[in-house]
Amino acid sequence: MPDNTPVIIGVGEVSEVAGGFGYVGMSPLDLAARAARVACEDAVFRGAMAPHIDVVAAIRQFEVSGPKTIAPFGKADNFPRAVARRIGADPARAILEPVGGQGPQHLVNEFAHAIGAGDVGMALLCGAEAISTARRMAFLKQSPDWSEEVGGQLEDRGFGEPLLNSKLTRHGAWNPITVYALLENARRARLGLNRADYALEMGRLFAPFTKVAASNLHAASRQIHDAEHLATVGADNRLTADPYPRRMVARDQVNQGAALLMTSVDRARALGVPEARFVYLHGGADVSERAVIERADLSSSPASVMAVRRALDAAEIGLDAIDLFDLYSCFPIAVFNVRDGLGLDKDDPRPLTVTGGLPFFGGAGNNYSMHAIASMARMLRVRPGARGLVGANGGFLSKYSVGVYSTTPAAWRGFDSADLQREIDAWPAPRAASGEGIGRVETYTIDYSTKTPRGVVVGRLKGKGGRFVAMTDADDPSVVEAMIAHEPFGAKVKLALNAKGRSIIQSFKPKTN
Repeated sequence: MPDNTPVIIGVGEVSEVAGGFGYVGMSPLDLAARAARVACEDAVFRGAMAPHIDVVAAIRQFEVSGPKTIAPFGKADNFPRAVARRIGADPARAILEPVGGQGPQHLVNEFAHAIGAGDVGMALLCGAEAISTARRMAFLKQSPDWSEEVGGQLEDRGFGEPLLNSKLTRHGAWNPITVYALLENARRARLGLNRADYALEMGRLFAPFTKVAASNLHAASRQIHDAEHLATVGADNRLTADPYPRRMVARDQVNQGAALLMTSVDRARALGVPEARFVYLHGGADVSERAVIERADLSSSPASVMAVRRALDAAEIGLDAIDLFDLYSCFPIAVFNVRDGLGLDKDDPRPLTVTGGLPFFGGAGNNYSMHAIASMARMLRVRPGARGLVGANGGFLSKYSVGVYSTTPAAWRGFDSADLQREIDAWPAPRAASGEGIGRVETYTIDYSTKTPRGVVVGRLKGKGGRFVAMTDADDPSVVEAMIAHEPFGAKVKLALNAKGRSIIQSFKPKTN
C-alpha cells in the first residue's frame, strides 16, 4: 500500500432535539466543534490528535449562504478556525466551502488528492446547523450571542455561481421546493402518471427511508411511515408545492453536526491509528449540470448519472459491486434521477440511504452528506470488504459529487472529471422565448405557500418553440383553479406581459385526448 494513500480515520456526529432530553441549545459552532472532537476520538489515537491537523475545511451554514442572508444571533468571523480553536488545533489553512449539498463529498475528493500529492498531512472537514434551535429561541424571544471573533487566515470560497436565472425567480420559482416541483412534475409527465399514482410512487420510494431513520439515533424523525401515508395529503401532511406533501421534502429544522478526519496511510500508521479504522476512497467524481432553464429535458439530470458512472470506473468496479448507497434525497426526483439513470430496479434490495434521508434523518443544510459519509464509514467498518457509494447533490440537481468507499485497501490512483464537464458544458440549450403568445405546458407547479395558490409554468411557445416561464395572476384565481382541477401537461396557454414584465397566463385550456 503506497504511503501516500488517503484514508478517513475518524468520523463524528452530534445532534440534539429542541426541548428534548439533555437539550442545551448548542450553536452551529458548538455542534461542529463537538462533532470534530468525536471524529478525533473515533480515530482511537492515544495522544492529542488536534495538533496534527494542518487544514480545517468547513461547510457553509444555511444562514450565511447568500450575500443578503443574516445570521439572527451572530456568527463566527472565521468558522473553521473557531472550530479548530475549540479542539486545540492550529491549522495552516482554514477554508469555508461554497454553497451546495455537494460540498462534503467535494471536499473529501479534493483533500484525498491533496493528501495523495503530499500537500496536506491531515484535514478536518466539518459543518453543522442549528436551525431548529434558532427558530425556537426566536419564538421564545431569546437572543443568544453566537458571534465569535477569531481572525487569522481564511480561504472564503464565496457563495458559488448563481444557479437560477431571472425568468424562474421573477415568476415564482425562486426556492428549492418550487424549482424541484417543476423538475418532479416533468418526470411525472414523461412517465404519463396521474397525480395520485405519482404520489404513491414517491411514497414507495421514501417509505424504506423512514425505516432507516427509525434506527438512527441522530435522525430528526424516527417515525415509520408506509407509502400510502406519505402520499396522503392531510392536516399533518399538507401540500407545499404540487406534487409535494410536507413529508416528501427535506426537513431543515434540525440541530446536527458532523465531521471527518482524513490523512495518509503512512501518517495514520505513524500515529498508531488502528488500521481497522481506515476507510479508503476508491473512486469519485465532481460535475456541474447546465442551469435549470437551459436543460433540454427538465425531467432528468444526466450529469449526475455520468458522475456516478465515472466514480465507479475510477474504482474499477461495476454497479453490482456496491453494497450500500446514500443518494442525496432532498426531494424524490434527486433519488429517482440517479436510480432511473443507472437502471436500478425499484425492487433492488440494496438500501438507497444509510441515514434515513433528508426528509426523515434531516436536511442539515449544505452539510447533510457529511453525515452520510460518517454513517457510511461506520457501516463499512462492521462489514469488511463491502463497498458504499455516496452521491451528494447541490443546487437544483445542479452539482453532483460522488465517492466510492470501502475498508478494503486500494492504492491511490486519483481521478478527474474535467472531460465530463467539457461534454456537459457543450450540450445545446433550448432557445429562450419572450413569454408572450400561445404556448404549451411542459411542466408546472402550484405553490400553496402563498395566500392564494400560485401556478408556475414552463413551456414552449407555438411556432419556433422557444421556452418560456410564466405564472398565474394573483388577482385572477380562475387559471390556477383550472390547473388544480385538470391535468396541466400539454395544456394550451395564452400569455401576456404585465406592467412589471412578468409573463402572465391569461387563459388555460387542458389538452384533450
